[in-house]
Amino acid sequence: MSTYLADELPRMGGLLAIYLNDHLAGATLGVELARRLRASNEDDRELGSALAEICAEVEADRETLKAVMDRLGVGRSRLKPAAAVFGERLGRLKLNGRLWGYSPLSRLDELELLQIGVVGKRRLWRALEHTHADDLSGFELGTLAERATGQLRRLEALHLKAASLAL
Repeated sequence: MSTYLADELPRMGGLLAIYLNDHLAGATLGVELARRLRASNEDDRELGSALAEICAEVEADRETLKAVMDRLGVGRSRLKPAAAVFGERLGRLKLNGRLWGYSPLSRLDELELLQIGVVGKRRLWRALEHTHADDLSGFELGTLAERATGQLRRLEALHLKAASLAL
């Protein structure tokens, strides 16, 4: 985006573009995190299938966000999603109680972070429903927000199970 005066941004839709690109970066981080959770827990009978289902939904939600951006004529930043992927990879280096590999604490932390992202996604769908419902007919923004609420419920149950295993 070129440099504009702050008072020109709203008139030009710049704030919407920034907002949606910030959420695209967050969605990219969420996909990376969900994929890591899925892969690291695929052999767990209780957690594996639930995480695979949530991962598929998180991936679909990111694709929906891209379609929303296309419908609204918002270009996609290449830098923000790339920075999100880098940040997710960097986050793997934190101490988790094991020198190498995945630990029960890793799972707990990752579930908490994913929950935070899903709360943001739910707020995105509600904000768009409130401000751009006419422009986004056919996207069923309320249904997307309710799906995020369902994801939060399932993630909370997984989080409590992970807490029991880790703590």
